[in-house]
Amino acid sequence: MCGIVGYIGGQEAAPIVLHGLRQLEYRGYDSAGLAVIGGDGALQVRREPGKLLNLEAAVTQAPVQGCVGVGHTRWATHGPPSQRNAHPHSSPDGELVVVQNGIVENFLELRQSLEAAGYTFRSDTDTEVIVHLIDQHYHNGSAADLEHAVRAALQELKGPSAIVVLSSRHPDRLLAARLGNAGGVTIGYGQGEMFVASDIPAILRHTREIAFLESRQMAIVTAAGAVFKNLDGDVVEKECTRIDWNPTAAEKGEFRHFMQKEIFEQGRSLTDTLRSRLDFQRHSVSLDSLNLTPDAARRLSKMTIVACGTSYYAGLVGKYYIERLARLPVEVDYASEFRYRQPLVTPDHLVLAITQSGETVDTLAALEEAHTHGAFTAAIVNAIGSQAVRVTDGHIYMQAGPEIGVASTKAFTASATDLLLLALYLAEQRGVLATPQRAEMLRALSTLPGLAGELLEDAQHSGYYQELAEHYHTFYNFLYLGRGIHYPIAREGALKLKEISYIHAEGYPAGEMKHGPIALIDANLPTVVVAPRDGVYDKMISQIEQVKARGGPVLAVAHAGDGVIRGKADHVLPIPATPDLLTPILAVMPLQIFAYEMAVRRGADVDQPRNLAKSVTVE
Repeated sequence: MCGIVGYIGGQEAAPIVLHGLRQLEYRGYDSAGLAVIGGDGALQVRREPGKLLNLEAAVTQAPVQGCVGVGHTRWATHGPPSQRNAHPHSSPDGELVVVQNGIVENFLELRQSLEAAGYTFRSDTDTEVIVHLIDQHYHNGSAADLEHAVRAALQELKGPSAIVVLSSRHPDRLLAARLGNAGGVTIGYGQGEMFVASDIPAILRHTREIAFLESRQMAIVTAAGAVFKNLDGDVVEKECTRIDWNPTAAEKGEFRHFMQKEIFEQGRSLTDTLRSRLDFQRHSVSLDSLNLTPDAARRLSKMTIVACGTSYYAGLVGKYYIERLARLPVEVDYASEFRYRQPLVTPDHLVLAITQSGETVDTLAALEEAHTHGAFTAAIVNAIGSQAVRVTDGHIYMQAGPEIGVASTKAFTASATDLLLLALYLAEQRGVLATPQRAEMLRALSTLPGLAGELLEDAQHSGYYQELAEHYHTFYNFLYLGRGIHYPIAREGALKLKEISYIHAEGYPAGEMKHGPIALIDANLPTVVVAPRDGVYDKMISQIEQVKARGGPVLAVAHAGDGVIRGKADHVLPIPATPDLLTPILAVMPLQIFAYEMAVRRGADVDQPRNLAKSVTVE
């Protein structure tokens, strides 16, 4: 969950590292630090608790200079947020530092052994174990060979870790390594300079040529390039991936927050998601990177979707798509629970992961479990070249561009759209959806970006959602209701509100309201209903009337011209009319905007909500 940046080359390292950390602050913002080798050959370390701006202020007050350095922004696991627990952590002589993302599971055992050997710990973190282990091996048995010492130390660690090592004794190199699913380690290639980072946006301003470390691999990085090895010391050949993201996509531009920017660029992101995938001549969907042949598609007996958080709710939408169009049974499971219940997975199953980052540890573990049972594995993923792409049999890129805000928005609509594309693809391969029906769905899909753009433009310039936030920001509880394919949208809307505004909100199937939640309905519990004109419209009208009968305020996501809803709800969050299967993708957008404006009105930190991080890379 932490963010790591490293630089070696001819420029000053500190500004590059700090800018990279700014792009990664969504991964953790409890504390931050950096280390740079100065002109006198000594390591200069600055560490500060709190957000990155505190570190930036410290570096301004006490500058560091040098052309090789590492930095870290932390999401606390072992030890509370404080200066003593901030990274980098140093060896006793101050000549070696380590930054880490991950968890050392045998931390206590190793710490006790190191303390018995005379090492004194100055923090509560598990990371300090790593730097002392490397120091111990460096002085005892590695003959002052830093690479050998790092490999030897890593062999003793249990649990997932990504680390970068910097030593003043070896100022011409950075050493980076990865164990398990601790989040990505990307190596960026420049002209006479090299970069290391946890995620692509940190170095996108400087390079588009990226290589990725796999588990139990390390990189010896100099200004001239990188050598890759496994932990046995054998050289590993790597090919670079070219990243086509525009660096400005990772900047806020005219918007106040990244989340706001990412909400209002969904018209463009949906265009990119659909680009080159709709074949109007053959009335088919092209998903070449899925690597699923027609024969394999026809042999499938079941699909299981594994995901966490927002991606899980996208998976629930996908269940409706795939079962309705492709006639394939679908189970949606929390990735964090999947492997702990001895899942019934066989070679005729498809296990599909949905993950924006491609590095979510529970999702990767679920994929490993599916692979051991011989299932075909695939991932819907946004981050190019991420671990989920590399460990699966096939993948579908969201093509949404960088998503920086911790609360996911455009990745939800992109993945839901990709699930609809997948449903159409499977339906064609399995021969269960006639050509005219596919042609109709493709035509409808082609209108989706334009409809989203109109919805978002109207919302952006009307001031309506700010008025709603002014009216509702003092409430402490919300109930969200949806039915059928819009039940997952109710859950996603509730999640957005609780994530960023810290208001308690629960999403329920509308038909379950009478089985408990109705006891809570009164004037102090606003209810948000997702009620477009679809097959369960009349039932949703009944839900609204039941809430109103008990004095509860109602906000309704409904078609813009629906006079019936306007006559019954206190406030309407309008969406354009569209075919039923596209409505969920549009219906979630007003809920995203509402949650955003509520958080802003309440003075919450929208892009970096408390206790959360963008990519969960530890269990």
